[in-house]
Amino acid sequence: MTLTIWVDDWQMQCCGDPFAPGDVVSWALMEVDPEDYVDLVGAERAEGIDFCEEHHGGGEELPPVSVEVVSVVEVHCRYGVPPGVTDRVNHPVPGTTVMVPVEVAADGWAKAREGVAFAGYLVTARRT
Repeated sequence: MTLTIWVDDWQMQCCGDPFAPGDVVSWALMEVDPEDYVDLVGAERAEGIDFCEEHHGGGEELPPVSVEVVSVVEVHCRYGVPPGVTDRVNHPVPGTTVMVPVEVAADGWAKAREGVAFAGYLVTARRT
């Protein structure tokens, strides 16, 4: 059985270790609400997200889980302030997502893509 794990760009840039398909990693996995990822990756992809990898547990200690990385996809999207929102905080713009398979290693620093910003990785993995 495989798991789909979201890994934020900033989590990797802050204190993540590079990983690649075939690697066995030990990550703190936090269950997520797939609905939180709909604008970022679309409804179909979001419904398959099981966990996010978390370095900064927000006060709760998450036990590490050992998984083998099966595949990694970079996720890029455009950000903007949604119409009618007054807080002026940028959010992913639905329908702008670009996904790029990672063949070598994910290190938190993806190659820039025109018109979109790197957001993170979707990782398919198996428990070991």
